[in-house]
Amino acid sequence: MTEQEILSALSKVQEPDLKKDLVTLGMIRDIKVEDKKISFTVVLTTPACPLKEKIRKDCIDAITEQIGDGFEITINMTAQVTSSRSLGPVLPEVKNIIAIASGKGGVGKSTVTTNLAVALARSGARVGLIDADIFGPSIPTMFNCEYEQPEMKTVNGKNFIVPVEHYGVKLISIGFLAPPDSAIVWRGPMASSALKQFFSETVWGELDYLLIDLPPGTSDIHLTMVQTVPVTGAVIVTTPQKVALADATKGVAMFRQKQINVPVLGIIENMSWFTPAELPGSRYPIFGQGGGQALADKFEVPLLGQIPLVQSIRESADNGLPVILKEDEISSQAFASLAEALARQIAIRNANFERTQPTEITTR
Repeated sequence: MTEQEILSALSKVQEPDLKKDLVTLGMIRDIKVEDKKISFTVVLTTPACPLKEKIRKDCIDAITEQIGDGFEITINMTAQVTSSRSLGPVLPEVKNIIAIASGKGGVGKSTVTTNLAVALARSGARVGLIDADIFGPSIPTMFNCEYEQPEMKTVNGKNFIVPVEHYGVKLISIGFLAPPDSAIVWRGPMASSALKQFFSETVWGELDYLLIDLPPGTSDIHLTMVQTVPVTGAVIVTTPQKVALADATKGVAMFRQKQINVPVLGIIENMSWFTPAELPGSRYPIFGQGGGQALADKFEVPLLGQIPLVQSIRESADNGLPVILKEDEISSQAFASLAEALARQIAIRNANFERTQPTEITTR
């Protein structure tokens, strides 16, 4: 038995999402054959891959079918997050920049972003989060670090911000740079300038995913983001309510404008149903139902997940302990599945679409 025979067998195993075999994709490494022992490494496209056990089983089945039984097969699973962005002077070590947006406020976008970031970090990914809601920053509160201040670091005579790190996520927010009780009263250009500093004057280091928690609506902040950095894709957060869906539609339309052209990775439906703590098996669709799926179908994008409306999510956000960290909670499981679905769509996007570039927008 040779290494080539193992490769031949594994060339019949498809990556379920990318629709190509593992050998062609370069996902098989370090094959070793000793007597009746076979070992090799499968390099996944993300540590949050929800299909790793299926891939493992398919590899074992393929080897058994082609070579026979009686072998001890050891498969090591590791991950190397893919990227499709064009490298430039801004954020050169960040593989994927993901915009989390909503058409209107009050849909739980920051709560979703917080739990997504922590879930991805817990899977083994290197994650950063920019609170781009300059006028209403909430990320410091949700991470229980609203009174912390980032350090400064001098590089080649220039001062850079060092992000605050909590729950394994690197964070930056205007909330760290201003007193908690003060109001940020700035015109649009000042807010845009602050966001540019978060991108270009912050020491992010190597990241697999940088999530950007955008303010509601479509504004200068959104335009500054797409003009400054190549955005891998956007995610739209909505509730099933009709008025939220109407605004979310505008959010999708903004990213799909020809001059912006940022891929929409999917829809997240928050507050999908109310589940009382004393009745964990009950669902009450108090904001309606089916809205998120209808929006996803309209724009032919995936519905990444549905998050229930439960009291523990609100309590966790107020206490600065993301609910994803409470593994026995039903909402924690929902966020974990959501993170896997998002990571999966990012990998598919990186394999099938062109590299992203910063957007050039001209006004007359």
